[in-house]
Amino acid sequence: MTDDGERVVLPATPGLPTLRAPLSEPPAPMAQRRAHGPTPTPTPEPVTDIVVKPATEPATKITTVLASAPSPLPTVMPAALAAAPAAGSIAGTTAGTTAGTTAGTTVGPDCPRNVSCEWLPAVYRRLKGGGYGNHDRSDGPRKIDYIVIHDGETSYDAMTRLVRNPEYLSWHFTIRSSDGHIAQHLRARDIGWHAGNWYVNSRSIGLEHEGYLARGGSWFTEAMYRASARLVRHLAAKYDVPLDRAHILGHDNVPGTTPETVSGMHDDPGPYWDWSHYFELLGSPLRASGGDAARSVLIKPDYGTNSPNFTGCPGGCRGLGASSVWLHTRPSLTAPLVSDIGKHPTGDSTYSVYDHAARASSGQRYALAERRDGWTAIWYLGRKAWFSDPAEAPTSLPASGPLVTPRPGRAPIRVYGRAYPKAHAYPVGVPVQALTPLQYSIPAGQVYSSGPTTRASYLRAAAFDPADHRVVRGETRYRQIQFGHRIMFVRASDVQPAGR
Repeated sequence: MTDDGERVVLPATPGLPTLRAPLSEPPAPMAQRRAHGPTPTPTPEPVTDIVVKPATEPATKITTVLASAPSPLPTVMPAALAAAPAAGSIAGTTAGTTAGTTAGTTVGPDCPRNVSCEWLPAVYRRLKGGGYGNHDRSDGPRKIDYIVIHDGETSYDAMTRLVRNPEYLSWHFTIRSSDGHIAQHLRARDIGWHAGNWYVNSRSIGLEHEGYLARGGSWFTEAMYRASARLVRHLAAKYDVPLDRAHILGHDNVPGTTPETVSGMHDDPGPYWDWSHYFELLGSPLRASGGDAARSVLIKPDYGTNSPNFTGCPGGCRGLGASSVWLHTRPSLTAPLVSDIGKHPTGDSTYSVYDHAARASSGQRYALAERRDGWTAIWYLGRKAWFSDPAEAPTSLPASGPLVTPRPGRAPIRVYGRAYPKAHAYPVGVPVQALTPLQYSIPAGQVYSSGPTTRASYLRAAAFDPADHRVVRGETRYRQIQFGHRIMFVRASDVQPAGR
């Protein structure tokens, strides 16, 4: 799909270190910024780009996320921050007020009572040059399938200022590192521009956490974990979202929408987010199931002792606990990392803390392919991928759950980044969204863990007035699968159950 979004360029601010603005929704080439994250010695850029939603409905929502400013953020703010009122100027409500019983039908913080929470609304406004920002509103409840965990790569103050800028983007909640204080910006019924995939945006709630993924988890404080987990547990119960890694996603688990966008998808919250601890706080700990006959594995290294030797951390990554395991082409630490033709179309996977191409993360469930001499192989991106899993220090647990494999005569089958309807489902006046498969495929005989089955749908949010929005529903059904580090979708008619 294409996008005719307008790009606004902000002048550089003297004395302010350049802020990385990685892609949040894949734009057309003219508006594209594909930042994968800073390197140890990043090259300064003279501008910060903001992409504004055009007056006419784009095929995708285009946004950018302010990211990777050095900590602490300087007091001099760029124009995008200065344009929005400070958080302290917005009247909040009392901590922990719970409002409404459907997806955000009332205004006010939708938080559990045992957290500090305020209502700090994002701006919804027409723009002088046409279009509007910085989110889409809904005139009724919507089905929520996912809660997406982000880190903002900047400060709480910066994020709560940016979300008040109508020319920027939006998300539902921001969580502060120091004390876990929460600011809510959107009703659950409204759609934030945060995930980099319009299909996921239209079905999700987005949580931004103050912090930086390459700083070894130092910004991910216990206060933040606890407040975030209380909020997610509350939202999951209220909106019927299962507490598992097929529904509680990292931004780095959200798929690209077309082959051109895959390499630019985000990598937060990264390997230093402690998913195992987080799910303990959610009341849904990562546990073994299925016994010796289990045909899946649940990734679960010991966060405190698992120290992959990443590169790209300020001050070095060595010795830092992490949630991820490396995936190799053979059962050997000297074997190359598995490749990802989407993330690295012309090169190899790397050991960068920002490169998730050859990693599996705690809580993710994969189909078991083989075991050999303290190593475990899973099906991953169309091949076997091996990780060290010794009996004396296991990094996975046996797991049960639905599995799928290509139907006879259908392989290789295509993989998608969104579950959209076929062309004939679109009524007159609603542009058909291309059913573009990603650059991956699944050969015969491979097996992948399966999440929910969903009926194809597309939300066309083409106007400032939500009464003019349209939902297109098709008959095609899709199965969500754990294909690589990210979830993806296959047509249900192309696969068949492969046990549990």
